[in-house]
Amino acid sequence: MEKLALLYEGKAKKVYKTDNQDLLWVEYKDDATAFNGAKKGTIVGKGVLNNLISAHFFELLAENGVPNHFVKLINERGQLVKSLEIIPVEVIVRNLAAGSMAKRLGLEEGMDLGGPVVDYCYKSDELGDPLINDDHIRALKLATPEQLKTIREMALKVNAVLSKYLAEKNIILVDYKLEFGFHKGEILLGDEISPDTCRFWDSETRQKLDKDRFRRDLGDVEEAYKEVYRRLTGKEVTF
Repeated sequence: MEKLALLYEGKAKKVYKTDNQDLLWVEYKDDATAFNGAKKGTIVGKGVLNNLISAHFFELLAENGVPNHFVKLINERGQLVKSLEIIPVEVIVRNLAAGSMAKRLGLEEGMDLGGPVVDYCYKSDELGDPLINDDHIRALKLATPEQLKTIREMALKVNAVLSKYLAEKNIILVDYKLEFGFHKGEILLGDEISPDTCRFWDSETRQKLDKDRFRRDLGDVEEAYKEVYRRLTGKEVTF
């Protein structure tokens, strides 16, 4: 597989064309941003860890019936994925109150929500990814009701699979965001699943093991990402 021209560079990844039009080469970066880019920094080794962690989760989900874009790891920072026509709807699944939801609704962080809560955001950097609902999605023609039903079902399947799996690793899946897209007419899970896009808490101490350590200046950011990888695989990563 040959890496060709840079197609897109985002906050956390670079995406390249390949000599196969159906496949893309994704490289994960150490760059870190928060609050819609207002806070910027670097987390040493984050790209390596997010690449390996995402690959691990994508393989697990595929084994459990959740179709996704992951094809294979290329190297410690890169993976080969199926090309997607991204649906501009970010799906957020919440099991405990945290982050923007806790702040917006005046809830105590960590409050059990009594079952998963699904939020949708319009993927638009210019607008700050505003919250939207099913009717907005229909009116803006971002997805049909049938497509949104499929997306919601897939997001909740991800929740069931990952929550159970992570509980066995003494990690609480607090919340996470997902992106979906079309590949040859099929809706697939895309983007990444990592400490950048999920909130992971230690089951006993509720210590944060995710990007909130960067957002809130809690320190030990690199170690938190490494700890997630250790618990998932039993392996160490050196940079």
